[in-house]
Amino acid sequence: MATGRRDFLSMEAPANYVAGLGRGATGFTTRSDIGPAKEGPSEEAIKAALARREAAIAAGEVDDDDEDRFKDPESADIGLFSSAPYDADDQEADNIYAAVDEKLARRTQKQREAREAEEREQERKEGLGGIQNQFADLKRGLAMVTDEEWAALPDATDATGKNRKARQKLRERFYAVSDSVIASARDSTGLDTSVSAEAPAPADSADGAMTNFVEIGAARDKVLSLKLDQAGAESVASGLSSTIDPKGYLTGLGNLQLKSDAEIGDIKKARLLLKSVISTNPKHAPGWIAAARLEELAGKQVQARNLIAQGCELCPTNEDIWLEAVRLNTEENAKVILAEAVSHIPRSVKLWMKAMQLEKEVLPKKRVLRKALELIPQSVKLWKEAVNLEENPADARILLARATELIPLSVELWLALARLETYENARKVLNKARLAVKTSHEIWLAAARLEEQNNNHERVEMIIKRAIMELQKEGAALEREQWLAEAEKCDSEGDVVTAQAIVNQTLGQGLEDEDREAQWMDDATALVSRGRFATARAVYAYALRVYPEEDSLWRKAAELEKNHGTREAMEAILEKGVEACPQAEVLWLMYAKERWLAGDVDSARNILVRAFEQNPNDEDIWLAAVKLEAENMEVERARILLERARREAGTERVWKKSVVFERQVGNAEAALDLVTQALSEFPTFDKLWMMKGQIYEDEGKIPQAREAYSAGCRVVPKSVPLWILHARLEENAGMVIKARAILDRARLAVPKDDKLWCESVRIELRANNAHQAKALMAKALQECPASGLLWTEAISLEPRSQRKTRSVDALRKCEGDPVLITTVARLFWMERKLDKARTWFDRALKAAESDYGDGFAWWYKFELQHGTEEQRQAVITRCVAVEPHHGEVWQMVAKQPKNAGKSVEEILKLVAETLE
Repeated sequence: MATGRRDFLSMEAPANYVAGLGRGATGFTTRSDIGPAKEGPSEEAIKAALARREAAIAAGEVDDDDEDRFKDPESADIGLFSSAPYDADDQEADNIYAAVDEKLARRTQKQREAREAEEREQERKEGLGGIQNQFADLKRGLAMVTDEEWAALPDATDATGKNRKARQKLRERFYAVSDSVIASARDSTGLDTSVSAEAPAPADSADGAMTNFVEIGAARDKVLSLKLDQAGAESVASGLSSTIDPKGYLTGLGNLQLKSDAEIGDIKKARLLLKSVISTNPKHAPGWIAAARLEELAGKQVQARNLIAQGCELCPTNEDIWLEAVRLNTEENAKVILAEAVSHIPRSVKLWMKAMQLEKEVLPKKRVLRKALELIPQSVKLWKEAVNLEENPADARILLARATELIPLSVELWLALARLETYENARKVLNKARLAVKTSHEIWLAAARLEEQNNNHERVEMIIKRAIMELQKEGAALEREQWLAEAEKCDSEGDVVTAQAIVNQTLGQGLEDEDREAQWMDDATALVSRGRFATARAVYAYALRVYPEEDSLWRKAAELEKNHGTREAMEAILEKGVEACPQAEVLWLMYAKERWLAGDVDSARNILVRAFEQNPNDEDIWLAAVKLEAENMEVERARILLERARREAGTERVWKKSVVFERQVGNAEAALDLVTQALSEFPTFDKLWMMKGQIYEDEGKIPQAREAYSAGCRVVPKSVPLWILHARLEENAGMVIKARAILDRARLAVPKDDKLWCESVRIELRANNAHQAKALMAKALQECPASGLLWTEAISLEPRSQRKTRSVDALRKCEGDPVLITTVARLFWMERKLDKARTWFDRALKAAESDYGDGFAWWYKFELQHGTEEQRQAVITRCVAVEPHHGEVWQMVAKQPKNAGKSVEEILKLVAETLE
């Protein structure tokens, strides 16, 4: 488009033009950035331009308040382009931009509206929009407040403190109270318990009302009488006899269970729900039953009966609803209801059984059952009840014969009939049953037990074998575990031969060769624990036939006979065992010991002679022979045997037993000579050094004993008992300091040993040095935190009030320790909790596998004080059966030479006397 105006770039800048000033630009530029530039207008030019503008405003040519002065200086209407013409191209460009803006606005309208709605909702939730909008006009109104009004506003002050102080002063004022006021207050709270013989005068209540308790009681009685009369009249009007007892009415009110508002509300809700159920589906019997039970729960028995009666009318073929109606009604009404029920459901066994149970006499019961059997002849339950009611076996037999004809597949009826028949007839019955029910193992077992009961033991094995074959052919064979369960059942009912036959035929089924022995041992152990000894005996017998060379099986079988069988059976098993396993010295020793305990010493000697022939160099057999002779006071024979044993089987144990034997018979010189010879051959055997020191110590030769213990500690530095004996020797000699030093060296040689730490603590206690003992105990528990011996000593160091807490900590650290559990039992003993003490003594012996001698001794001492003769004898019997070998005091007493040859019971009593 042609124009007369000059090109913009060639136009001259206005006189007052400042680059960037209209855009609010600040800072500075250099010539290197914009190149050569003209110098800005001078100060005189600016002043002249301002003067011209003021003159134009004064003349009215320019409006100073014109809105154009607030327009954007970059817009086309003002600024640099204000003088440019607005042509069609500009209009088209503006239209295009407006269309683009409108399209963009429409595109984001939904997102913008959703965002604005979310922002408004967020402001509403936070309370910002509501509160701020409410006070927005007031905030704007504050702009109209003048300075004088602001100055006239009063300052905010708090008068609460002043009022508080004033009230406080009022409370601090005191006034004198007259005696009449005090007396009136006293009488107002008093209770007069006297009753005048005359009519009681009305009492004045606090609010001036008159209260007459006699009239209240009379009114109460009158109300109760009216209620009773009304209840009786209603019952008579309804045609029913009154069931209310006027005399016991008040007593009955005490038995009523009051329901809370919540329970009543729940009942109402449930009633509405069940009403909806039975109205929408009246043929749904469970709904009627639930509704009736709800009314019964609410205490409305009549409504419950009415509901269940409606249910019976609408659901006459449901036996459950009839049974519920019988339960809710009386016995006489129940019979009527059952009569109607069986007319609708004549083949319901439950209804006939319920009708039979309602009868009191036997004859009506039989009549009901026979009527039921006419309608339901296939019911096993009805036949069984009918047979049980018969007192004459002949009549029961007739019924069972008819029952088996009608129901030939019922195993129970066949077995019941066989039990009532004679032996010959029972065999016939069982044969018929076997043909009728070929998959039943119960019939085969019944046949086997029948033969056993009639002493035909040879047929039992054959029947069981044939049963297994037939059941496998029919595909009804039992698993191995199921057959064992049947064997247990037969064993529990006295049919031992049948149980053994089952074991013989089925014990090896389904087992691999490498798993059979272990599985059979587990089976026998489980059977013994359940008291099925005959079945366990059969398992051991079968296992020994398969593994005759396993001495452990022979030993287990012998122990079973010893504990739960006869001596003859045990000796028979041991005889077979030593023949099958001649190299098993355990069996020889068991056999000889049992013969010796039976009093047959010659037979025991012969057994040991046979054992020598099979095991000439076995030290256990030699020592057993020596013990046998020593116990029977055959000293010379025992000495000769020991000499032969030292020559033929000269082990360190044989030498030790030789020294012990000479000490027991009182020959100290021979014992010392033997121990010296033994030490030349076995210098590292610590027990020889201990015996040498003890021999010197018994003879009063303290220096020689000290030398023996010292030499032994140098040669065998890891022997804890040797260090303890050495320290005790020095302590008994009065050299406590040296004893401490010995134990310190011992702890260096054998670190973290609880016995050495315990001995160190005890030495300090015996020296009356309790503080040092506690310090050593703290270190000991750090070294050996799981030692029951140390925790026992730690508990004894505590005051009596803190021992229980200490014992709880100890049990957490070393649970199951027999020494600690025995200590806990003793704590209960001290607190006179006898039942708990007895329980914990038993637990200690179970934890120690019944081999802790000190535990038996403490328990026996406890029973001596608080138990009966039966309880004491039970402890002795249990201890004798176990023959304990462990325990600090037990070993000390049992190994004394003067106690040699004493029985376990005698040792137990000696240890109990020694304990403190």
